[in-house]
Order: sequence, then C-alpha cells, then structure tokens
Amino acid sequence: MNSYVTGNTIRQLRERKKLTQAELAERIDVSSKTISKWETAKGLPDVSLLEPLSAALGVSVMELMSGDAVTNQNKSANMLRSKFYVCPICGNVVHAMGETVISCCGVSLPPLEAEDVDEAHRPVLEVVEDEEFITVSHPMTKTHYLSFLAYVTSDRFQMVKLYPEGNAACRFRFQGRGYLYLYCNRHGLMKRKV
Repeated sequence: MNSYVTGNTIRQLRERKKLTQAELAERIDVSSKTISKWETAKGLPDVSLLEPLSAALGVSVMELMSGDAVTNQNKSANMLRSKFYVCPICGNVVHAMGETVISCCGVSLPPLEAEDVDEAHRPVLEVVEDEEFITVSHPMTKTHYLSFLAYVTSDRFQMVKLYPEGNAACRFRFQGRGYLYLYCNRHGLMKRKV
C-alpha cells in the first residue's frame, strides 16, 4: 500500500464510537499504552491487527487505511453516478455506482474523471438490427489502445473490454438516454451523451 493507517485516524474513529483507549485496547487484545502510542504517532499497528482494529472501530480495512469512512447515504442507486477505476499496473477495470475506496496491486485507485470525447476518439454509431454497432478509428497497438467501451443509463450498465491488437468496436443495445464511455490508455476516460 502507498499509505498506512495514521494515529489521527484511529483517534477520530475511536472517539466517534465513544470508546476510551482502554476499551478499544480490550476489544483487540492490546494494552491501552499501545493505543496511546498509535494515536500519538509513536508506533503503528502491526498488519495482523488491522482486521480486528477496523472491526472494533466499525469500518473496513480500506477505510481505516485511507482515513476516509464511507457512509452509505445512497437510498436508491443511480447508474449515472458511475465511477470507473483502472489499475495502472495490471489494467484491471472496476466499475462502481458511486465513489468507493478501491485498491489494486497495492495502489489506491482514484476515480477517473471523464472528459468530453475529442475528435481523435470520436465513436461512430451505426444501427444494426436492434443494436448500435460502435467503432472508433483509434490505434490498437500494445502501447496505445482503447481498454474498454461502456454504455450507462440511469438503470443499466454495459461494458465491453477491448485488447491491444484487436478491434476498437462493439455492440450495445441502447435503451434510453445515457452516456457512452471509452478509456484510452494514454488519454484517459472520455464520454459522449447518447
């Protein structure tokens, strides 16, 4: 990981749960002096204590390590709040219906910000039977390629993973208004309203 749990995070989460240092220490089987050392940045919890510590504080291990507690305030999911995360090491693509804490290959991934599609990445849409055939005149080499195309509406999500030396094309069944996303490994995430 490129970040580790901080003493300030432990203290804030402990106080939010209305626990004393002694009560937290008892829950994870360490001394209250150990908790005090962590909170004053004179020591760090061993990796084996991260799960019990996060459970005692009522957060996930990722929330504990990032320092950001995630509160689920989404009463009804809306796919148009979609966020995409792409690992720069292995190329793994993760989709979420809102912001989340995502980690891959030991790296915390920020959500990608989509720009409007530019001329070099403009998709061409053609109706074929009951689907849209989408092509993009884009290089598909090992060093410059489109990684995926996705179509998102308020209640649907479709994605096609693309690979270097393949075709920059796919089919989607458009049902309602939404956004067409494409991800270029050099230029990032782009979108177009459809």
